[in-house]
Amino acid sequence: MTDREQAPWLALYDADLPQHLHLEHSSALDMFRAAVAAAPDSSLIHYLDTTLTVADVDRMSDALAVALVDKGFPRGGRLAVYMQNLPQYLIAMVAIWKTGGVMVSINPMYRHREVAYILEDSGASGLLCLQSLCEEVVSEVRKQRPVDLVVTTSELDFVQVPENFVILKDSKRRKCSETEDLLDLLDRYEGRRPDPVTATLDDVAFLTYTSGTTGPAKGAMNTHRNVVFTAQAYRDWIKLERDDVILGIAPLFHITGLIGHMALAILGPIPLVLAYRFEPNTMLEMIQRWRATFTIGAITAFTALMNAPTVDQWDISSMRKVYTGGQPVPAATVDRFEEKFGLYIRQAYGLTETTSPTHFVPLDRRSPADPTSGALSVGVPIFDTQAQVIDDEGNALPPWEVGEIVVSGPQVVPGYWQNPDETANAFRDGWFRTGDVGLVDADGWFYVVDRKKDQINASGYKVWPREVEDALYEHPAVREAAVVGVPDQYRGETVKAFVSLRPGMSATAEELKAHSRDRLATYKVPREIEFMDEIPKTASGKILRRELRRPSATR
Repeated sequence: MTDREQAPWLALYDADLPQHLHLEHSSALDMFRAAVAAAPDSSLIHYLDTTLTVADVDRMSDALAVALVDKGFPRGGRLAVYMQNLPQYLIAMVAIWKTGGVMVSINPMYRHREVAYILEDSGASGLLCLQSLCEEVVSEVRKQRPVDLVVTTSELDFVQVPENFVILKDSKRRKCSETEDLLDLLDRYEGRRPDPVTATLDDVAFLTYTSGTTGPAKGAMNTHRNVVFTAQAYRDWIKLERDDVILGIAPLFHITGLIGHMALAILGPIPLVLAYRFEPNTMLEMIQRWRATFTIGAITAFTALMNAPTVDQWDISSMRKVYTGGQPVPAATVDRFEEKFGLYIRQAYGLTETTSPTHFVPLDRRSPADPTSGALSVGVPIFDTQAQVIDDEGNALPPWEVGEIVVSGPQVVPGYWQNPDETANAFRDGWFRTGDVGLVDADGWFYVVDRKKDQINASGYKVWPREVEDALYEHPAVREAAVVGVPDQYRGETVKAFVSLRPGMSATAEELKAHSRDRLATYKVPREIEFMDEIPKTASGKILRRELRRPSATR
């Protein structure tokens, strides 16, 4: 069989595919060393008003690596990073690799129980965290789960004039007992270099923990092979060059931020713009200040940018390539964004267990829509990647049949950290079972219908939340919508929608129900609609359906 017979989607991608395997024998640490050799003076991080070069990050990560080893951090050890989008994240990542260690990413929204669980499960012997999080969370966690070494840092570090940025208006330096200060360590170990280490392709680079919505969070073992492959996938598929600038809107603890921001920046090397945390007005300012050209993030982030109070004050004409992933994307939102900014949002698809992308919409194409549901395609499989849709018995389904999406390729992790049962359940016969329900059309475009666990069963009728959400998004007053199943004595479950409205616009529950009835079967129309100022989300921008299902969500 020819490549095109094996993978019909290749015909969709007109340009010659680059030599994407030229780093196939390199680790992520080798990737960074190559950047140092090729372009030491290139900008690698723009943080608010400060720039760090490749050489700066190399020097600082050397110092931190020596400090960690000097403080007893072992080869192969795990060091957790618990902070927002700061330069310190990338510095720590490289430093950990230079010790031969593994970085454990922790969501900065997590609190005592969640942080203690990840530290215990990963066996982390060290922790680098924000001073504020040390004061609020880590001090309590250490009473339950001792950590050998805690290093603290501040969002004010590396900023030249903090008072120029509203996002830092509540920031202050804090002291946390029995910890080391990062800037002190960098100063104390300045100029020292760690003993050289060699990372193999199968060594774990990151432990990234799943959200744990179906049970305790699981640590996906993202290897150096996984990281290098997916960084190249971003660069080559989206055709990123050295003159591009990455806007870091995805949280760095998330697999999108780890790969589509940090690893991609290292591979370029391409500058990465960071701004502490996502705040739409600040992000718009950063686009103008640093002339950002590319980003990838949750669709909710793009909704927030459109509705930012200062949106018309900033010039974002430098942006050329915009991608989103992580959750269903309403066509109405894509249309509004393009109308506002002249930018078409393309989709990507991937998971923590696939080290980010398995599918992209090609840069020269627009997503086709499923003629039945109107859902936009998440793209086609990237190079060296296979995907199919299977039934409950594991049989491959023909085009347009709905089933579970499964994937296989160099980006798929070998399993979950010290969890053989969950590994055996999710990784079977060379395929990773994503848990996403979808379909593939005759041309090889994939569509995600919803998560298996989110399906609503109303009087025996199956309802997928995203179909209802997409209908609601077509109403001009709807900014965000989330749909869940709630208990109903008569139907077993019924459809409930949570809606936030666009600034300056109004709509009633009855109006939105009538709007839905014009577009959906009667059993899919929300029986209840609750209005909220903000729909709860994860740090990566995904709607927290489990929060909405709780009785306390109803006011």
